[in-house]
Amino acid sequence: MAGGGGGEGARQLDQTPTWAVSTVCGVIILISIILELLIHKVGEVFERKKKKALFEALEKIKNELMVLGFISLLLTFGQNYIASICVPSKYGHGMSFCGPYDGPSGDDDNKKLKKTDNEMKLLTIQRRSLADAPAVNCETGYVPLISLNALHQIHIFIFFLAVFHVIYSAITMMLGRAKIRGWKVWEEEVIHEQEMLNDPSRFRLTHETSFVREHVNTWANNKVSFYIMCFFRQILRSVRKSDYLTMRHGFISVHLAPGMKFDFQKYIKRSLEDDFKVVVGIRPELWAFVMFFLLFDVHGWYITAVITMIPPLLTLAIGTKLQAIISYMALEIQERHAVIQGMPVVNVSDQHFWFGKPAIVLHMIHFVLFQNAFEITYFIWIWYEFGLRSCFHHHFGLIIIRVCLGVGVQFLCSYITLPLYALVTQMGSTMKRSVFDEQTSKALEQWHKKARKKNEK
Repeated sequence: MAGGGGGEGARQLDQTPTWAVSTVCGVIILISIILELLIHKVGEVFERKKKKALFEALEKIKNELMVLGFISLLLTFGQNYIASICVPSKYGHGMSFCGPYDGPSGDDDNKKLKKTDNEMKLLTIQRRSLADAPAVNCETGYVPLISLNALHQIHIFIFFLAVFHVIYSAITMMLGRAKIRGWKVWEEEVIHEQEMLNDPSRFRLTHETSFVREHVNTWANNKVSFYIMCFFRQILRSVRKSDYLTMRHGFISVHLAPGMKFDFQKYIKRSLEDDFKVVVGIRPELWAFVMFFLLFDVHGWYITAVITMIPPLLTLAIGTKLQAIISYMALEIQERHAVIQGMPVVNVSDQHFWFGKPAIVLHMIHFVLFQNAFEITYFIWIWYEFGLRSCFHHHFGLIIIRVCLGVGVQFLCSYITLPLYALVTQMGSTMKRSVFDEQTSKALEQWHKKARKKNEK
């Protein structure tokens, strides 16, 4: 007799009504088709608006979802085989998320009395089974590597990763575009005042220009105070009008033609989309980080608490470096010229960046966004599976601080650091393809191929 309400107990598929199987399969297929059509429609919008970088980013997200789907499929197919693996007890009971498992003993009743309601809830959840598979019989001194229930919870974790990867990617892009949209007013102003700003008969002392005046002061004389100033500037006001206009003028003067009418704000927006295409991907080293995070999330080790501090510290370090690059360019202008003609021209060079490679900064931003998104997803999954006050969150105050830091880093990195990088990286030695429209890029590619074939002959 099965317990609980006189039910028949668990039934296999051959004992299940066909209408139940058909209904469940139909609902799952319908939801999948709707989601696929939704993603397809978003892709069509990007293609219609000629957002090639965003369309490629969407394709990359679809590929990442496919990888997660394969992982889930492998878990489903191999769950009984994985659950049948036995390991020595000394390894099977060590390094657990919620402290060591003591096993049955004579004073179990006394221990149970000490369990809190949330711990009992966790134990209840852990007794659920994903499938009606036979119990694993391990030899004496051995325990199962992982239970079917734990595999089921990993399934749910993969689902959370897939859903929140899409959500965080959308939030990152929306915040970045919102920041750059605010620079459109400056672009419109400079287009209307182009002749006055670039008037060659307009001579000024270097320290009288807004750009130099805002960056060169007594704080800049000392290296420590200089970086403290840059640290707070990224938070208070990351990009000022004088910064934008000066870097715009420097980019056009070096890469295009002085005085040329060029929509720099639109170019920065396309450049951000190219950067977004990079940060939405999940490289193998990021998957390796996930494995290390799960490996070291051991009860009482607090290593993950230290790892949690990496995104905010790295984000602030990147923002400080980008602000320092802008200030260094202002210092260089003052050192080179006592008097300037028209707009100040900044020195465009990759040497401003770490190791002379601007791409390193983008990869660091990518790591920060991924790690931060993963940790917030991990928190939400634990909340869903085990409850907010489970043994995973035995220091609840510390968990709340970590979540607040995660939300803050998501906003800071998406709204300030990534747009700031998209602007400052234009001060490198090379020019991005996004400076050209799609037709011009294709024409240049064809010209390059023809020139290479001619040289080969």
